[in-house]
Amino acid sequence: MDTNLMIILSSFLLFTGGVAFFTWYSLRKTDLASLDGYYLGGRSLTGVVIAGSMLLTNISSEHLIGMNGNSYVNGFIVIAWEVTSSIALVIAAIFFVPKYLKMGLTTIPQFLEKRFDGATRTMVAAILIFSFVVTLLPIVLYSGAIGIESLFGVSEALGVDKTEGLWITVVVIGVIGSIYAIFGGLKAVAYSDTINGIGLLLGGLLIPILALMAIGDNNIVDGLVKVYKYAPEKFNVVGARDSVLPFEVLFTGLIINQLYFWGMNQTIIQRALGAKNLKEAQKGLLLTGLFKILIPLVIILPGVICYYYFQDTYFDQQDSVYPQLVKKVLPVWLIGFFAAVILGAVLSTFNSVLNSVATLFSMDIYKKHIAKNVSDIKLVRIGKLTSAILAVIAIFAAPMVANASDGLYQLLQELNGIFFIPIASILLAGFFMKKVSATGAKSALIFGLCFYTFMTWGYTSHGIHFVHLWGIEFVLNVAIMYAVSHFYPNSNTYEITDVGAVNLTAWKYTVPVSIGLCAVTVLIYVLLWNN
Repeated sequence: MDTNLMIILSSFLLFTGGVAFFTWYSLRKTDLASLDGYYLGGRSLTGVVIAGSMLLTNISSEHLIGMNGNSYVNGFIVIAWEVTSSIALVIAAIFFVPKYLKMGLTTIPQFLEKRFDGATRTMVAAILIFSFVVTLLPIVLYSGAIGIESLFGVSEALGVDKTEGLWITVVVIGVIGSIYAIFGGLKAVAYSDTINGIGLLLGGLLIPILALMAIGDNNIVDGLVKVYKYAPEKFNVVGARDSVLPFEVLFTGLIINQLYFWGMNQTIIQRALGAKNLKEAQKGLLLTGLFKILIPLVIILPGVICYYYFQDTYFDQQDSVYPQLVKKVLPVWLIGFFAAVILGAVLSTFNSVLNSVATLFSMDIYKKHIAKNVSDIKLVRIGKLTSAILAVIAIFAAPMVANASDGLYQLLQELNGIFFIPIASILLAGFFMKKVSATGAKSALIFGLCFYTFMTWGYTSHGIHFVHLWGIEFVLNVAIMYAVSHFYPNSNTYEITDVGAVNLTAWKYTVPVSIGLCAVTVLIYVLLWNN
């Protein structure tokens, strides 16, 4: 075997094996047969673990590969996807999570049953499961396979063509991710995410640092100045109306999407539901907000550096450019470590989604409709079986997302719009619109799914950006909910009460940290406004 390949493999196996050992050691005394133990980590997660797991559940290969590819083509305007998340996390920490913990929720659809009815809960759970399996999981697997194939040359090493190499890599990643999710539950996912999160931040920051040092003759600032002077337009954060992300979308559909993703999305918020108390949940959310402000250094700046190095060479295959930068700047002995970081990022999202899907199916469909008196042990077993079946489906679906015209990250966001905005509409109505009835909520849910699908793939000549469509859809959903509720009035008088699941004392620094995060987000736009 080639010496360089042996070095790469050794560093890869060392880091990956270290994460696996740490996770096993941390879990050895955890009761994984109980519902809380398997699905919520025994309600024992601390702020740091929650933040690490939230970040890694969110940041995966579709960000490292796809987002850097996106910024390579479009520049810093795509930063809006990241930094506006901090404002949504502030709202989640102050408003949503205290209510979730007060209700003692395991899944978000449980709230919908309390506020509306059982049918609404089941519909949303089914939609979420479907969306995860046909959109997020395949894109995560495929983008991760691209990264591993590019760094390791799997196809070349195995003597197969590139398509077969990608298939093999997808299967391996899917199997390893499934093992974490199926046998370890949420706590295994969260603990492995924390270590992989450290690796992602260190490894991810190393790429732009080494690249800028090389460009600036060992001076990072000089390197950054050279990159800026070469293409100053790439550093503008304000997207034009015909750009991939116009600035105006920040005030229409994007804020609705961010509120849903960070405050209501089962895959993300399940970490906070597993917090040992409200204080740790709020710490975790706000620390995640800080990470989201810093993460563009890892998933956007390298893409702009790629433009300095490669110009428009990879414009037709933007998802291939980031691995090229990694190979260009990293010494051989670190390539294996970075491949392990990419694998860790893929695994974190893949196993987190599988765990959430298992939770949704077990609690919101199986226990609700199939076996109401099922034991905890059997329900956990059902969740594991669900994870295994859906992992296989996702593995076979992964190659179908190849050759996305605007890149994998953009494809993911467009697909998410089918499901996220309708669900966000009825959840926000559940909290803020007392007059909305169950019939109104279900009507808006069905309308939203059909409206966005038709406007995106049926009537494509409207010229409206898909994020603006999110905003339009949200307004129409609210109008439909009120109109239907006028004829079918709300008779549900549910009020949120404390079930005593955890201590609800708030973190004393929640307000000042929240103000700081919002101020920094605004400052980024002020400083980078048209440069």
